Amino acid sequence: MKTFFCLILACVLATANMVMAKTPGEVEVGSQLREATMLGLSGPSRQLSQYRGKPLIINVWASWCGPCQQEMGSLERLARSKTGQQVTLIGISTDDYPEAARAFLKRYPTSFSHYIDQQLLLENMLGAAQLPLTLLVDAQGRVLAKQVGAQQWDSPQALQFISKTLRLKP
Repeated sequence: MKTFFCLILACVLATANMVMAKTPGEVEVGSQLREATMLGLSGPSRQLSQYRGKPLIINVWASWCGPCQQEMGSLERLARSKTGQQVTLIGISTDDYPEAARAFLKRYPTSFSHYIDQQLLLENMLGAAQLPLTLLVDAQGRVLAKQVGAQQWDSPQALQFISKTLRLKP
């Protein structure tokens, strides 16, 4: 019985370690974002570095992701809020097909720019093993925080978290 318990414990620990493992090449919190070209989905293609100079919120999503659908409205409300006016907000779709991503944006319209990552280069660099993933990046391109899972981004708690993390004006 003791051997069986130890075997079960070893399996649980090994599984937990795999779940918490970083994506190879992932930019960790505190590190600088690397350069990347983003293929425009709702506008022109851009270099990630073009967003330096102002705090940046990056939301990684997919059209098939239920939690991504749940939080998109709150991201749009964030973009239109006083806090949102102090940052740049962008979305990155990990969909294989641009048509699926564009259909998603028709169902959940937003005023901020979206890009598509068909080759999953950004997904891997940002560490988006689970969706949605939202990153808070300072004006110099350093990742300050990562949030996995759907959030209510326009809630008082989220707005306070964003303002504190990105050191925004009240």
